[in-house]
Amino acid sequence: MDPLAGIYAVVTRQTRDGSPPGGWYPGNRISVEAALRHYTRDAAYASFDESRKGTIAVGKYADFVVVSGDILAMAPAELLETRVLLTVMGGRETYRASGFGGSPAR
Repeated sequence: MDPLAGIYAVVTRQTRDGSPPGGWYPGNRISVEAALRHYTRDAAYASFDESRKGTIAVGKYADFVVVSGDILAMAPAELLETRVLLTVMGGRETYRASGFGGSPAR
């Protein structure tokens, strides 16, 4: 499942192709910030893992992604064009897009 597509869907209440026009129950849209919170902190809380993951803090797993743009500042349609450049899980690099940055972290 693509989290960026999921964020797009809850922000716009539309599918990738823009249907339905105006969004399905547009009054239920949420902000990108709220969607990020639901995908991270709130998901960790729901699985009783909030002491280990869900936010970036000393002593927690170092799970994060680097994306190609500022998803908090871009237009919702741009979420679908945003690329994952780097994925780190448990402090270890698990994915690096071709051409992104220097050598892998050790």
